[in-house]
Amino acid sequence: MKIFLTGATGFTGSRVVPLLLKNGYEVRCLYRASSDCSTLSDLKIEWAEGDLSDTQTLISAMQGADALVNVASLGFGHADSIIRAAKDAGIKRAVFISTTAIFTQLNAPSKKIRVAAELAIETSGLKYTILRPTMIYGSPRDRNMWRLIRFMRYSPIVPVFGDGKYLQQPIFVDDVTQAVVSCLSNEVTIGKSYNIAGKHPLTYNEVIDTIARLMNKRVWKLHVPSKPVVSLLTLFERIRIPFPIKAEQVLRLNENKDFNYAEAQRDFGFNPLAFEEGIGLELKSV
Repeated sequence: MKIFLTGATGFTGSRVVPLLLKNGYEVRCLYRASSDCSTLSDLKIEWAEGDLSDTQTLISAMQGADALVNVASLGFGHADSIIRAAKDAGIKRAVFISTTAIFTQLNAPSKKIRVAAELAIETSGLKYTILRPTMIYGSPRDRNMWRLIRFMRYSPIVPVFGDGKYLQQPIFVDDVTQAVVSCLSNEVTIGKSYNIAGKHPLTYNEVIDTIARLMNKRVWKLHVPSKPVVSLLTLFERIRIPFPIKAEQVLRLNENKDFNYAEAQRDFGFNPLAFEEGIGLELKSV
């Protein structure tokens, strides 16, 4: 079976490709002229130049593929173009990676786009599966845990915006990639959407404590009221002063992000790593 993959050069996509090859799939990856394909240069894959916003180039790139794996973000409004191209190219089976961020209580700009994308997938007529991972981590390429690890290496004090008691359930990147491959080969998953997460939820305070323990480093958590921080960051964003974190990220830290994955466990044997195991592997990767 030949898989057409979007988002191959990204953090998650670059881990999906080798697992697909290992499981006997042929892989064709979409790329843009500006893409850095070096992380996959040693693998036996096909490359097809194109753009997610250009349906005609997508149709050409997808010709001859048996299934679509869409790892590229659904938050940029390209779902309709991808679906149309897949159908016109004769693709029937598709696995889409979405996100549990669609359940946020915040009025995030991309939430409406992502929800609309899932609806388009569900009504597309494709034999689809939607996977919704929580925050993905697992190497220096992740944009969340690695930033925290790097900060903790240099600072004995870690600011926490809020009380740090809201639940997190980050998922190790290789658990996401395994879920993709498992769904492709399992017809029970067709027409279904799954939330996938790390083995157990933990508070943000526990996230920091776990990393500190594995780093064998003592750190102090400095709790800062979140409301004034959000107000200040919102002002910075309004007047376009760059800052390492966004107001939305602080708000997201102060809502629960724990998810039940029992359906995924039942249908395709989803069995994720605990955070301590996954973050231990990330720390060993450098």
